[in-house]
Amino acid sequence: MTADDRPDIIFLMTDQQRWDALGVHNPLVKTPNLDRLIEAGVIFPQATCQAPMCVPSRHSLMTGLYPSQNGVRSNESATPGDSAVAAPLLAEAMRAAGYLTAGFGKTHWGRTPETPSTRGFDVRVVGTRDLGLETGAVNWQEEGDPDGRAAYLEMTRGYGPGEEEPLGYIGATSTIPARNHPDGWIAEKALEWLDGPDLDTDKPLFFYLSFVKPHAGHNPAAEFEALYDIDDIPDLEMPPWDESRYDHIRVRDDHSPFLGARSQRWRDAWRALTARERRQATLRYWANCSWLDSLFGQALDRLARRGRLSNALIVFASDHGELLGERNFQFSKYCLYDSSVRVPLVVSGTAVAPHLRGTTDERPAALVDLYPTIADVAGFPVHDTAVGTSLLRRARRTGSFAEMHEPAPAWMWRTARYKLIVFVDPHGEGAQGELYDLQTDPAEWHNLYGDPSYLAVRAELMAEMVAHLATAFAVTPSHGARGVLAEYDDAVVPPSRGRVVSEVDA
Repeated sequence: MTADDRPDIIFLMTDQQRWDALGVHNPLVKTPNLDRLIEAGVIFPQATCQAPMCVPSRHSLMTGLYPSQNGVRSNESATPGDSAVAAPLLAEAMRAAGYLTAGFGKTHWGRTPETPSTRGFDVRVVGTRDLGLETGAVNWQEEGDPDGRAAYLEMTRGYGPGEEEPLGYIGATSTIPARNHPDGWIAEKALEWLDGPDLDTDKPLFFYLSFVKPHAGHNPAAEFEALYDIDDIPDLEMPPWDESRYDHIRVRDDHSPFLGARSQRWRDAWRALTARERRQATLRYWANCSWLDSLFGQALDRLARRGRLSNALIVFASDHGELLGERNFQFSKYCLYDSSVRVPLVVSGTAVAPHLRGTTDERPAALVDLYPTIADVAGFPVHDTAVGTSLLRRARRTGSFAEMHEPAPAWMWRTARYKLIVFVDPHGEGAQGELYDLQTDPAEWHNLYGDPSYLAVRAELMAEMVAHLATAFAVTPSHGARGVLAEYDDAVVPPSRGRVVSEVDA
């Protein structure tokens, strides 16, 4: 333990990992290291992101604000430079609180007016230019391993933008060493640093390790494919309607020539595949999850050997989900259905109270809750405009909110029982909607929005969402933006330095 006895914060992150792509939810998926974290911590199976796309989701997580509050609403919109960020970013807050901050891998700040700084990281290693470079960071593309980058680009030729064309989702067994993959190189640099002298400090550690996979392309190494038997992989189950159904995905595709054309290419390609070929594509996605799990395991082993897990909070999350061929061969995210908007979310480590370890918390948790959770454990105040709540406290919402603005706006309010989606069709007449009973229809196939017997439910959900947003956006310096629908115990007090945090602190 360091002289500063506040817990180390270990933040592990993936990109586009479905909430159910974990062994604890699906025994076919091999994620033993993450499963062990879950057994020693708390998992939040109802957790959602605040925007189902990379750039706004990550800005939301790092600022503790909804996309419409911090101004970053889509992957394609311009994002603020260092001087215009809406709130103190998480790593900056950690550094200001006295933490040694080390960040390895994807943050994806988007298209800033100038190359951003490392935004709070004392040590920073990033990936490729298309995911964003940072002044003062070591990057793979230009300074790290340009030959490895060239080999990876050759292997993924034809995968298209974001590696999300059909060939990227069909994938292939990797033909190059792991270190020539972006995540392999990031992991290598992270492990080298964990073995180095920088950890010989009295400062507590904020260690951020963020991978690009299992986002397409699906090109895992043979050893991880070999963990799976293709005969165990289920084929895709299709809904009782086709892509002509009117919903917010249809509106999205109708108003985005790029997304609409790509959706059609996915459908054409998957309809031409055999069932075995479709299962092979799913297998490769899961194999990528297993590869990242092994990399996390190596990092956790290094941290343990350096004594950095004896007093620690460990967080695992992904920025959004992946449709993976559902809903008539739709892939990627860019929608508000559960496969896209739900995320794996785990808090573990010795900073979690013993009676909470190994538990499941069914609250409507959200990625915006991670900022205040980390601040709670690290012992520094959260900025007044943050909309989240500490996951280690008793505060709870009645539902969770997400939004999407690319290319047409849509909003979600999700409770334990129902989901309301409201969207605007630029060529339609006013707001349109979808309503799903998640208990009887978890695949969200049967839209109840126009069903007369559900009008009262629809109205109640709409009122809850409006009330929540009205409070979240009506911020005062003294009260913050926790949301009118959250419940609090006034006896909850901030933790003292180095103390385990739980609701029993109340």
